[in-house]
Amino acid sequence: MSLPDFKSKTVTLLGAGVSNMPLAGYLAGRGASLTVRDRKSEADLGDAAAKLKALGARLICGDDYMSGMDEEFIFRSPGFRPDLPVLVEAVKNGSVLTSEMELFLAHRPCPAIGITGSDGKSTTTTLISEILKKAFAAGDGEVFLGGNIGEPMLYRIDRMKETDIAVVELSSFQLMSIERAPDVAVITNITPNHLDWHTGMDEYIAAKAKILAGCSRAVLNFENEVTRTLAASASCPVTLFAHDPIPDEVLRQEDSAVYERDGMIVFRMASEAEEFPILAVSDILLPGRHNVENYMAAIAAVRGYAGPEEIGEVARTFRGVHHRLELVREKDGVAYYNSSIDSSPTRTAAAIGALGSRSIVIICGGYDKKIPFEPLADALISHKNIRTVVLTGATADKIETALRGHADFANRALPVVREADFTDAVLRASALAQEGDAVLLSPACASFDAFPNFEKRGERFAEIVNGLT
Repeated sequence: MSLPDFKSKTVTLLGAGVSNMPLAGYLAGRGASLTVRDRKSEADLGDAAAKLKALGARLICGDDYMSGMDEEFIFRSPGFRPDLPVLVEAVKNGSVLTSEMELFLAHRPCPAIGITGSDGKSTTTTLISEILKKAFAAGDGEVFLGGNIGEPMLYRIDRMKETDIAVVELSSFQLMSIERAPDVAVITNITPNHLDWHTGMDEYIAAKAKILAGCSRAVLNFENEVTRTLAASASCPVTLFAHDPIPDEVLRQEDSAVYERDGMIVFRMASEAEEFPILAVSDILLPGRHNVENYMAAIAAVRGYAGPEEIGEVARTFRGVHHRLELVREKDGVAYYNSSIDSSPTRTAAAIGALGSRSIVIICGGYDKKIPFEPLADALISHKNIRTVVLTGATADKIETALRGHADFANRALPVVREADFTDAVLRASALAQEGDAVLLSPACASFDAFPNFEKRGERFAEIVNGLT
């Protein structure tokens, strides 16, 4: 099935962000009559506006940027809900509503491994890509990494061959409207997230679960209640992963399992008793039990493509994803860790656990995604190595309310301080830290109250820390 012919077709692209620029070039190169719509003014778009104009694109900017939308094709960026009234009306009038990821998955010429989840999906996606690069190094196949991490995929589709493989991180926003699932579908876990955008937890789960519809094999977390439930009703073979051996009665005849036994991550088919050792946990360079789970998911995903040798080589050398427990520097006996990617309470809990017994001054707070903060409060109070909590951002009030409402808050006597400005929060955390402590930026929230993305937040943290004298 070939891609739509965009030559001389009117096409509109919602959003002129960096991630959409390759897509704009791809569509213009295929002869589309391109319009790019963005709420920002042309002046605010700066270089992006100039590049789009050089492609021959028409720009519609400002508050009314979505008015008069009657193009034959409309490309929805992930942040735009497909049920927005203006989009529903456009479809009613004959427009085709699609997205870069929808078209890529529907028309890809090679196998695809898709990864989603509330936590750990970026690390798991990167691990899968790195392992496959090792495995494909001696052949004629290429590994393409993209989606919600890295670059868009569609503009590279003409370069792909049947012998290649695509590794795509997928957000719930992207998954809401896909019609063709990847060949191998991985869900790391599902916990409350993005409830400011989704109508509720049910819609969020349903969006994540769309990755399973029509896939050939699924990789699911047995220790997460939601994904465990999805596994029970999956219509394809499932590989479950967990720290402990998975009960035989849970596995169907065609299923398999990845788990830890005696310090080794092992693989077993449900139909066989033999366990195959894959990776020693001690070989994993990344700290924390959550990263053992990420490796389990990756091991399950690459089955049939890579073996223990490639997996072990990555485990012993891979130092992690930027902004995920990234050591910025050590100064005066204090270690500064940038974990700006931690945009949910469960991620922050995992980051705290990964630092072991080291005393922590933690910086939390950011954009309000309408998720509950009781799990964050529980993590902060139950980990006795948290010395002080520094709150900042739009969610500071909600996090403090959750902390003070915790049953053990009074007994724990956990110091909580507030700094409205992000820079002041980092400087305050540094001043409160003592020799041997860690200062950890793990916001448990998105960044959009003060930064365009978590990368910029992490970069600002590193800039402040590296400027300490």
